[in-house]
Amino acid sequence: MASIELHSVGKSYGDHPVLEGVDLNIDDGEFIVLVGPSGCGKSTLLRMIAGLEDITSGTLAIDGQRVNDLKPKDRDIAMVFQSYALYPHMSVAENMSYSLRLRRKSKEVIDAAVGSASQKLGLDPYLARRPKALSGGQRQRVAMGRAIVRKPKAFLFDEPLSNLDARLREQMRAEIKRMHAELGATSVYVTHDQIEAMTLASRIVAMNAGSVQQIGSPLELYDRPANLFVAGFIGSPGMNFLEGRLSQSNGVSEIVLSNGIQVSLGRHVARADGEMVTLGIRPEHVVAASSGTGVEAQVELVEPTGLGVILHLVVHGESFKLFSTDRMLMQAQGAIHVTLPQSRLHVFDKDGVRISEDDV
Repeated sequence: MASIELHSVGKSYGDHPVLEGVDLNIDDGEFIVLVGPSGCGKSTLLRMIAGLEDITSGTLAIDGQRVNDLKPKDRDIAMVFQSYALYPHMSVAENMSYSLRLRRKSKEVIDAAVGSASQKLGLDPYLARRPKALSGGQRQRVAMGRAIVRKPKAFLFDEPLSNLDARLREQMRAEIKRMHAELGATSVYVTHDQIEAMTLASRIVAMNAGSVQQIGSPLELYDRPANLFVAGFIGSPGMNFLEGRLSQSNGVSEIVLSNGIQVSLGRHVARADGEMVTLGIRPEHVVAASSGTGVEAQVELVEPTGLGVILHLVVHGESFKLFSTDRMLMQAQGAIHVTLPQSRLHVFDKDGVRISEDDV
């Protein structure tokens, strides 16, 4: 396996930049997930690592070797595409062994590699079939098996599960995670699905508009989002945001919302009195309170999820959500009261950057 290093990597099409100054060090054996909305540049970055896109600026190194001008076949990287890209006239076994046959490996080596990969992926009963006789999930497993038998320096995954149904995506996520644990392979995985990112990644690279917004473990991005974009993108349902201004009183900071409600942070934030900020709290951290306490909210919509219930609320004109596993809330209607635990509050400055808990 290999480490991958990107230093100020950029990509432009003519005068149109799509990636700007990406710096990322991927350790040997790490599982890195590039996540972000469509058009943010994550697939372009993956294709640049693979050598399928030219690098406009910066340096890309694999195992310490600069590979900017190295052809894809010479980078020793295996890529799993969203579209499977299987040869329709070949059997499963032939598809999986194709790269080894091109390298003129012995039949014993090929059979051993295909057998090991097919066993890991549950493909033994299908080795003689052609792709048209397989389901979408089985085809994706064949594509993964074809990558595994090569024993490359790194695996690249370009939204491999996006064409599968919800249940199969769940199964394949677990399969990919088991495969990574067994192989210890350096992997870079692209997705727009933040659930995939949270469940698979050693570290997440959150991207937006061609730039990296934050790099960290899944829980770092969930617990301490660097800015409003990360806070809103990571988590489902998305984080609630309320605009307000800081008010300093007796060493404790409060946020006065646009509707006049005062929310105490329980700590002092070293920002100017009256500075405009954004208050954030995740729906699962909002607590339904007993009548007469907390903040009054109007119930607009109730969404049962099985696991729990999502309440769509309006707090003095502002949209707001609450998620709870308390099924009694499925009967909620009219006005209810909610509290916002101080330990769960996130504060962002006027530029959308997180104000750290240590910034006191």
